[in-house]
Amino acid sequence: MIRALSVAEYSRLVDDLLKPTALIELAVLGVCLVAAWGVVRLVRGASPHPGSVWFGKGVVDGVLFPVFALLFALAGRWSLIGVVPLAVFRLVMPILVSLVAIRLTVRVLRYAFPGSQMMRVVERSVSWLAWIAVVLWITGVLPLAMDQLDDVHLKIGNTHVTAASLIQGTLSAIVVLVIALWISSALEHQLLDGKTDNLSIRKMAANALRALLLLAGLALALSAAGIDLTAFGVLGGALGVGIGFGLQKLASNYVSGFVILAERSLRIGDMVKVDGFEGRITDINTRYTVVRALNGRESIVPNEMMITQRVENASFTDPKVAVTTTLQVAYGTDLLALRPLLLQAAAAVPRVLAEPGPGFMLTGFGASGLDLTVAFWIQDPDNGTGNVQSDVNLALLRVLEEQGVEIPFQQIVVRPSGGRAGAGTA
Repeated sequence: MIRALSVAEYSRLVDDLLKPTALIELAVLGVCLVAAWGVVRLVRGASPHPGSVWFGKGVVDGVLFPVFALLFALAGRWSLIGVVPLAVFRLVMPILVSLVAIRLTVRVLRYAFPGSQMMRVVERSVSWLAWIAVVLWITGVLPLAMDQLDDVHLKIGNTHVTAASLIQGTLSAIVVLVIALWISSALEHQLLDGKTDNLSIRKMAANALRALLLLAGLALALSAAGIDLTAFGVLGGALGVGIGFGLQKLASNYVSGFVILAERSLRIGDMVKVDGFEGRITDINTRYTVVRALNGRESIVPNEMMITQRVENASFTDPKVAVTTTLQVAYGTDLLALRPLLLQAAAAVPRVLAEPGPGFMLTGFGASGLDLTVAFWIQDPDNGTGNVQSDVNLALLRVLEEQGVEIPFQQIVVRPSGGRAGAGTA
């Protein structure tokens, strides 16, 4: 059992560390660490698991190595009881426990919030606090401080707690929340990596699952901290009143997010236009929807706006989109002979669909020539429409040049005005 060192035990520990028997403990500890490395290497295999909590980029990077090291160290410590005075293991055990806590917290936060800068600050803070606690534990300062804090009584509602029990409960609450976050993140990744195409339903299930697990973890964490959960009945009523007044927009966005995911009117990957912004939906969260334009700009749209306003969805029932391009040819051009050549050239562009095929229309009689419109369909508007329209225009221009069709240009006729009185006109 791992316990804190008192001041007298600390003095005895220093004397034991100077004895030759400490070398035996170091040898046993080395065997334990090598055995832990070998077991993790065997379980991990040759392929890395960079996204896993148990395994990191290296053998000793994940949570599994300090866990096995702690287990083997406990076995080694137990085998040395009564054989040699324990000194090295009394220092190593709290260090390994702290290492397990740090690795678990850091790996879970990286797994749940990849790329978050705030999580890096939390990771460093957890590491510093854990190592400071180990140093205070080994030097005997921490047990003295905990004894003093045990005499400090606090009142939370109708519950009387001590400062020491509150700190211990807070640590237990952090552990419970980290484990709940780990479970919810693992289940969310399993749902989002499913083999079905119904990504919106899986996203809704993942969001609901994370909310439920974090709520359950928060309830267990508060219970572990010694806080009576019945005191939150009044808080729940006040929160309901707050939602009804000040937080109604926020609540509306959350409800709208679940409605969008449930009815599937908007899905991840759809091409939409909302509030003058057009792009592809890349993510649907519980509060907002992310729309990414073809030029890389992203718009964060509240879910309530996606429900209450008119949204143009180009991919709701059919992802095919019609694109048109216009051109002008000179009067006297044989349109009946030119028509099949233009349609064939447009259909030869790779992204243009063969069914429905391109269309040809005489749309007007301009001042300089005949106005023609060529329409065609594409299946992937999320890859852009301007690039395929440019390819079609180049193909049409090539046909006009090969057939010698004149593309008229605007002509300006300048007529001289009358000069001085009596002057003739040329």
